Amino acid sequence: MLTVHAPSPLVKGSIERIFSKGSPMKTRAVVSRCWSLSLLMLGCLVSLMPQASWAQSWPNKPIKWVIPYPPGGITDSATRMVVQKVQEQTAWSIVIDNKAGANSILGAEIVARSAADGYTFLTVIGAHAANATLYAGRLPFDVVKSFSPVSLVGIAPLLMTASPQLPVKDVKELIAYAKQHPGKLSFGSSGVGAAAHLTQELLKQVAGIDMVHVPYKGTAPALTDLISGNIQILTDTPSALMPQVRAGKIKALAVFSPKRVAGTMEVPTIQEAGGPAIDGSTWVLFLAPANTPSEIVNKLSQEVAKAVRSNEMLARFEGLGIEAVGSTPEDASKFLSEEILKWAKVISSANVKAE
Repeated sequence: MLTVHAPSPLVKGSIERIFSKGSPMKTRAVVSRCWSLSLLMLGCLVSLMPQASWAQSWPNKPIKWVIPYPPGGITDSATRMVVQKVQEQTAWSIVIDNKAGANSILGAEIVARSAADGYTFLTVIGAHAANATLYAGRLPFDVVKSFSPVSLVGIAPLLMTASPQLPVKDVKELIAYAKQHPGKLSFGSSGVGAAAHLTQELLKQVAGIDMVHVPYKGTAPALTDLISGNIQILTDTPSALMPQVRAGKIKALAVFSPKRVAGTMEVPTIQEAGGPAIDGSTWVLFLAPANTPSEIVNKLSQEVAKAVRSNEMLARFEGLGIEAVGSTPEDASKFLSEEILKWAKVISSANVKAE
């Protein structure tokens, strides 16, 4: 610890002699002000030293990584893949903690209230951006201000599928059929406010069609009802739906992307399938509590980018239908802000209400 002492009589006398041409009173005033300013500047430097030194030694204990969803889904799988690769690169100790509940709000609150010391991080997806509008004024944190973005890890364009009983083969025919049968078609989703739900709402608005939303508690029960014909349309990630498409149990109509998705190249884009130019995706983004030291955030961001862009991770992400990104904290912040605005417009226009 650095201790700052008052000047000795000898030093003080030397300073006073420098200003000896002035009156004694003025000399003492000038010396006093100079010394006060010096102490202030030195104090500022001292206050920065512990944080800088501490950031350099980070991490010196296990890091907790909160995933606000159950194990097994794309969010959990992608996070575990990246975290494992980061640990291999750095030898850091990182412990995954699944805290599912309340449309990701439970886990996000835990991280928002955690110390900004670089030992707690969070994975979020599209629902985090939607929650800003769905739960406006009711969240126990601020979707933007309570966190420090670390990296946009990857983007997973969504896949729209249809029940085998629905007599359409592409999006053009789906839109025509929906216009001929307004309010008769139903589409499922993994829950209100999910990226898949809002993407379908966007399609309804742009195409001018009327379909009924049926929310489920997860993709699995929705997929079961799609196969049986209880709902006609289901949008979700390619990794969740393509196995049933390839088994011939459901039909793939299009991906909500301007280009075809690696791993599902046989599925056309929505424009190729005769639909409007709509981008719809879920994504994986890493956050830290607000005010986490920038040295730590940048250090982790660099390791995440290195992991995500490795040949091993590129291949594994392709299997999940995820386009690897590995962005800077600044680009992650910009992306999140844009997603919040994008889905706020859809939610307001469609009058979507949280469950």
